[in-house]
Amino acid sequence: MSDEHKDPIIGKVVDRLADRFPTAPRHRIESIVGEEYDSLDTGRIRIYIPTLIENSARTRLHREVFRESVQD
Repeated sequence: MSDEHKDPIIGKVVDRLADRFPTAPRHRIESIVGEEYDSLDTGRIRIYIPTLIENSARTRLHREVFRESVQD
């Protein structure tokens, strides 16, 4: 997928996750979403990529935020 298609997809997912995880640094959310995008970029059925990225990134952020709150 070209950057012109990738950037808006990633931006929307990052915005939604930033709202859901306000204590997570935005740069960390962007990094996780980018990693999840890259892991799915070779998939044949591209319509589901934003949903899959968001679900995987949300799970990872939930674990990170939960781990930080337990350590505090």
